[in-house]
Amino acid sequence: MKPIDKIRNVAIIAHIDHGKTTLIDSIFRAAHVFRDNARIVERVMDNNDLERERGITIRAKHCTVEWKGYLINIIDTPGHADFSGEVERVLSMVDSVLLLVDANEGPMPQTRYVLMRALRAGLRPIVIINKVDRPHANPVGALDKTFDLFFTLGATEEQCDFVTLYGSGLHGWLSRSPEGGPEQGMDALFETIVEHVPAPKGDPDAPFLMQVSTLGWRDHIGRTGTGRILQGRLRKGMDITRWATRRLDTGTDFAPAMEWEVVESTPERAVHTWVTRGLDTVVAHELGAGDIVTIAGPKELNIGDTLSAPELEECALPPLDIEEPTVSMMFLTNNGPFAGREGRAVTLRQLQLRLTRELRANVALRVEDVGRMDAVKVSGRGELHLAILIEEMRREGMEFCVSAPEIITREDALGHVSEPMEELIIDIMQEHQGVVIEKISQRKGELTGMFTGGTGMTRLEFRIPMRGLIGYRSEFLTDTRGLGIMASRFIGYGPWCGEISGRNRGSMISLDTGDATGYSLENLQERGTLFISPMSPVYAGMIIGENARPGDLICNPTKRKALTNHRASNKDQTVTFNVPRTLTLDAAIEWVAPDELVEVTPAAIRVRKALLDHESRKKAERRLAVAEG
Repeated sequence: MKPIDKIRNVAIIAHIDHGKTTLIDSIFRAAHVFRDNARIVERVMDNNDLERERGITIRAKHCTVEWKGYLINIIDTPGHADFSGEVERVLSMVDSVLLLVDANEGPMPQTRYVLMRALRAGLRPIVIINKVDRPHANPVGALDKTFDLFFTLGATEEQCDFVTLYGSGLHGWLSRSPEGGPEQGMDALFETIVEHVPAPKGDPDAPFLMQVSTLGWRDHIGRTGTGRILQGRLRKGMDITRWATRRLDTGTDFAPAMEWEVVESTPERAVHTWVTRGLDTVVAHELGAGDIVTIAGPKELNIGDTLSAPELEECALPPLDIEEPTVSMMFLTNNGPFAGREGRAVTLRQLQLRLTRELRANVALRVEDVGRMDAVKVSGRGELHLAILIEEMRREGMEFCVSAPEIITREDALGHVSEPMEELIIDIMQEHQGVVIEKISQRKGELTGMFTGGTGMTRLEFRIPMRGLIGYRSEFLTDTRGLGIMASRFIGYGPWCGEISGRNRGSMISLDTGDATGYSLENLQERGTLFISPMSPVYAGMIIGENARPGDLICNPTKRKALTNHRASNKDQTVTFNVPRTLTLDAAIEWVAPDELVEVTPAAIRVRKALLDHESRKKAERRLAVAEG
């Protein structure tokens, strides 16, 4: 157990893809966490396949390094806005943050959000201008924009007097000036952390007290809670008290409730206690103030619960905020003709069991029974939040369907409807700004800022309803020839912005079941964009492509050419096919219309109509037309 003055707790925060996880790789190498001959993969903190494939950190992770007798706890936080709520809770465990800013892009939407949270928590950030060795890097400009951001967010004079380091996390060096190089290593970072990050506060001899900041799950043990010991000592097997709290419903859409109350206090026991050393989780028998510990034993553990020594009374701490969901989707059992071919077609009960297991640690998720025998409603922070869950379930071998995402609105006592709003920042070539502004305006986006740099790129800032961004990403990449960059973050609820026109192209819907033929697809590719190739299996009601015009196109992709005695032997040798558009899970979720579903299996992603039978769809359309008058 380290003395409290030899402990430093720090989190790394940044916008997505600004280099947090890569920087930690270099910290590990500099602190000799691994053997010299050990084979180390890149982005070692991104320890699951989805994080590596997508290049993002999905869940906050804790690691520890030792440097010259100091124990430095480092928490790698998510950079995507859909997982931003976890950043807020992590800040309660640390005494400072390393704010990474890309030397080329400068502060981005998530940079603003995480910095605002750090400043409100009273932390003094250490700014790291990363990727200074990249072409077009402008470290001085990035620093100026970062300082302006500090000022805009209301930082105190002490917070504005931040320490700045420059360097390259990828190449493993940081310096106090931009003119550095790999030969300088990471010593400047360690020295800055030890010198400028305050040691944890807390009396090691006082009764034990901590607050649960993040949740986890271990098979055969149950739910675990992680937090920082605020005072006292914790011993494995020690009797403790759990205090559960909740906020009172006195807040608004833009100001959270500040009043809270204790719900219950229960006697518990710290059956298991762990700490992190390097990347490994090890059993700890005694821990002191300042240590970050993971605990198991209490039957119930929730975010914000206070754990204390039994002799402490009325010691509950204010609850931590849990982000509310803004997007919902229906998760349905797969009733298509291919169900069970490529994976395990799950029943509603199996679907609910899997989602219940997810709720143990995914605190921003909500699952609601809507009274249907084949579906449940799942709500999350955004499309990516739900897409990650769907992909994890798919890789576990499950087959099911999901609906198009819908935003979650709110209604006040006067009947006024509000909806989630986003701050959108776009970097594009100047020749593309006209079409982008036009498209976003059609989606109720409001241009709030325009900045032109010296590299031919223009930065556009918008305020836009979240539903205006659903389905826009693929259109944006097409309009900008794949060269545009867009990033957004949730900024709260705003007045309903009116109707937004949806997809302006229809679907090509198969009328038959079988294998697609080259003869039929040759004609269909002239009518739109195909999602399938010759010999792909299709079924009635499955969507095989995007119609070039509004409205759905009913077709038979299994139709074969009739053979005659006069057929030329080389007739089909000149047939050419366009490369079909491959729908990824994210692209399919963005593309589908409200009356369509995404069929998810371990081997394929398909899109289909919710009602597979053509006649049933026509009857449903007539009933809807009558209902609408």
